[in-house]
Amino acid sequence: MSDEFGVDLDEVFRVIDTAEVLVVRFHFIDRRLLVDFRTRPGVEPLVRVVPRAESVEDRFRSIKRLRPEFPLPERVLSFHWPRSVPVLLASGAWQRLVDRASALGSDETTDACARALEELMALERKEVVAAIRGAASYQTLWERRG
Repeated sequence: MSDEFGVDLDEVFRVIDTAEVLVVRFHFIDRRLLVDFRTRPGVEPLVRVVPRAESVEDRFRSIKRLRPEFPLPERVLSFHWPRSVPVLLASGAWQRLVDRASALGSDETTDACARALEELMALERKEVVAAIRGAASYQTLWERRG
């Protein structure tokens, strides 16, 4: 499995299955997927696309702002996804994450997963277009003359 997707999927699944709070870092986009699996009556898991943190302390502060009803987590697990968002889907890792979050929450949690996936796909599409056009920090290999 690792060769096909560029990661140890067993380890990715283990992290998804055991994390209290999870951050997924992506290769193509600068945003992160934050999943806080903690729940209590009236509070469902959090699934949201968030900005990259400047430090570990910054990430913990942002979690506290987003989840003031919970204490700071003891730790935040994370993994880097070196491929595209569609490959995350094809690998089964996304479904594993959705299944766990949805089992802890309700239809709203499932909807939050769908919204996060749409946002990640749109951000990645935007980044690919920027790379093709040579925008921002990219340079085109071929430029139109004229």
